Amino acid sequence: MDPVTHSANIDEEPDAVEVSKAPDGITTITINREHRRNAIDGPTGKKLTDAFLDFENDQDQKVCVFYGANGNFCAGFDLHELAKFADPKSDYTGPRVGKHERVEGRSIGPIGPSRMQIQKPVISAVSGYAVAGGLELSLLGDIRVAEEDAIFGVFCRRWGVPLIDGGTVRLQAIVGLGRAMDMILTGRGVGAEEAYTMGLVNRVVPKGKALEEATNIARQLVNFPQGCMNADRESCYYAVYNAGSFEDALSFEYDNGIKVIDSESLKGATRFSAGAGRHGKFDEVPWERP
Repeated sequence: MDPVTHSANIDEEPDAVEVSKAPDGITTITINREHRRNAIDGPTGKKLTDAFLDFENDQDQKVCVFYGANGNFCAGFDLHELAKFADPKSDYTGPRVGKHERVEGRSIGPIGPSRMQIQKPVISAVSGYAVAGGLELSLLGDIRVAEEDAIFGVFCRRWGVPLIDGGTVRLQAIVGLGRAMDMILTGRGVGAEEAYTMGLVNRVVPKGKALEEATNIARQLVNFPQGCMNADRESCYYAVYNAGSFEDALSFEYDNGIKVIDSESLKGATRFSAGAGRHGKFDEVPWERP
């Protein structure tokens, strides 16, 4: 084998993305690049994309917890790699930013899965910095749990690097245009408590507890009837991003929701009629896993 070719095929960071699958249906996807504060280079973006696609395609896995190891969620796109991109003699191997990397359906983005609307629930567990592309990746989550010292921000503002991994699309949908513009134009850091008040964060927890809390929420979600939960989730995203009118959104909600009446709703109504969940004791409802 040509030694040059062999060297080029070596994965120098095989553990940059770690995936664990629990028997109860919870997948945990972890960014693990401590030396770069979990910034994403090309190979890591590909690993992240593959991990989320595998999660979607595994019928036994129901909810994903998305996490950053070593005290930070993600510092964005690895600017060391971007500097290589500007040098035609460099060894850059990641996605190219330009006409050949335009959005085509769910094609890979500069930091990996950013062009995907993940098809099952995702909970982002945020510690330390979730900035620039890291902020954008955190927005893949339906729910964000942040540690009390977490920082969110469009820090790439300082370096002339635009938001091209969904930041201008998802952020304003989540927090509103005014708050999104404040973050996007100023590039300022937003702490966990302020992020909570603006709706960017759903839970604030003590330092070191984000993964634990996100996993606890995931355990709650895997015990609900999955068809109904995912139908409601899909209808929400359709109304936000795809609906052409109020009537269109309502029609999609109805057509999407009616599919689970026979498979889940009638069973749930029968259990309720038999006495389950009375007096507000919902935690004791014996939900049936699909």
